[in-house]
Amino acid sequence: MDGRKIMLLVGALVMAALTAFMARSLMTGSSAPRADANMPAPATVSGKEVLVAARALPVGTILDAASLKFQPWPEELVEDAYYLKGKTDLPTLQGTVVRFAIPAGQPITQGALVKPGDRGFLAAALSPGMRAVTVPVSAQSAVAGFVFPGDRVDLILTQSVEGGGDGPALKASETVLRNLRVLATDQRTDNKVGEDGKVDVQTYSTVTVEVTPKIAEKIAVAQTIGQLSLSLRSLADNRGELEQAIASGAVDVPDDPDAEKKMLAFVDAQPIDTRPTYSTGADVSRFQRATVPGEATMGPPQMSAPGDGSVAASGVGQSNVITGPTVRVARGNAVTVVPVGGKN
Repeated sequence: MDGRKIMLLVGALVMAALTAFMARSLMTGSSAPRADANMPAPATVSGKEVLVAARALPVGTILDAASLKFQPWPEELVEDAYYLKGKTDLPTLQGTVVRFAIPAGQPITQGALVKPGDRGFLAAALSPGMRAVTVPVSAQSAVAGFVFPGDRVDLILTQSVEGGGDGPALKASETVLRNLRVLATDQRTDNKVGEDGKVDVQTYSTVTVEVTPKIAEKIAVAQTIGQLSLSLRSLADNRGELEQAIASGAVDVPDDPDAEKKMLAFVDAQPIDTRPTYSTGADVSRFQRATVPGEATMGPPQMSAPGDGSVAASGVGQSNVITGPTVRVARGNAVTVVPVGGKN
């Protein structure tokens, strides 16, 4: 190969290398084009604001301020049965009961609510299979009026248990029922709001709760045994007890998420009449009893007339006269007088 061809070949290689270098520099130096996403503007509903459910409202729900809210609604979809903003007094709807289930975000119609005083109001507030029972309470035993419709309470029974002995009666209290839903207080099913916007705390003499038929029987008997009082439950108590029941295997959780949600809501709302707890007088004072007084087996010894040298020991239903030296033997509450050298 002559020199001319070699020069042409070398020149071609140099040009190719130079072209590749320049192309690479252009590719790395220029930034990638930005793809600006055209975000659609949020759709605005130009219509009236109607009253909707702030959360899912099952049948029998007693409405409160957190259950309702106003939301814009398309003008062409607004119906006459809807509650419109500016024409609805929200405080008057608090305490009403949901007659039909309302999903979250759906408008509330006038026919879906039952107001206090309307026919069938209490029956609409009851869940299927439940009963309404009225419990007499005092201001002291009703948490000073701080129990309102929709709250959940425990029922405490306080009583005095007499025994066969001469000692004081056993003072005892026990939590016989738990997680009872309050339907009304003194026939009121709403929380009366004062001029300052806060709920008025008023004392009352009766509380109506929602229970099962069996629990209704237990409450009827409990009223004849002793005094009933209420204990207000925390909102977090139900969830904690439900988690314990699931962990112990007492409650089976289905695999379907929708079925699980319904099952948990159902169990969470059920009254509890198992695992009662109790306290006696000895738990609060060392001068009170811990058990029921028992039958006395032997009364205290009685001394004979002075100077006769004898000791009389009397018991229940019996009397013995012992002469000579004696010894007093105490076994618990029983005291026995035994002659020296004799047999007991």
